[in-house]
Amino acid sequence: MTRLLALLAALALLVPGPALAEGEAAIPEPDDYRMDAYLAPVPDSLAGAHVVGDAAAHALWHAGVAFIDVLPRQPKPANLPKGTLWIEKKRLSIPGALWVPNVGYGRIRPEIDAYFRRALESVTGGDTAVPVVIFCRADCWMSWNAARRAVLDYGYTRIFWYPDGSDGWDFADLPLEQIARFE
Repeated sequence: MTRLLALLAALALLVPGPALAEGEAAIPEPDDYRMDAYLAPVPDSLAGAHVVGDAAAHALWHAGVAFIDVLPRQPKPANLPKGTLWIEKKRLSIPGALWVPNVGYGRIRPEIDAYFRRALESVTGGDTAVPVVIFCRADCWMSWNAARRAVLDYGYTRIFWYPDGSDGWDFADLPLEQIARFE
């Protein structure tokens, strides 16, 4: 019961996107997925999803809602000299989040689509009504695309999009930890 009350409290904290500076125009939602320039200002809304700010994201995290981080994975450079040791960059993110990289591009290959579906199923038990928070970092269209995909293509009904992502979380002085990539 306490968990349910915490979740309801979190839902009450839903806030609109960041306030616009004077003379600044709102970013409209595109009709389709964003296909390029993924690191740019994002809309304040996402049809079919709930947009949350730092306080609501923290309340949802505290209530035990699953968080999925969709920051892309840096690919191993193809031109590395033979024998060069490649050390993958670690991801500091929201504690307990599942890192599901490369699912936020505008077009994804069938194997990436299946990978994202598996990740969502792993945190929801296959129940599309289970709440999930999807994020990346501030001004990252990857999270907008991934949350849109979860809602429109996969039928999830309780997707929370956290547009400030790990940057907002860190700025709010909330803890970050190294997280593992979903396999």
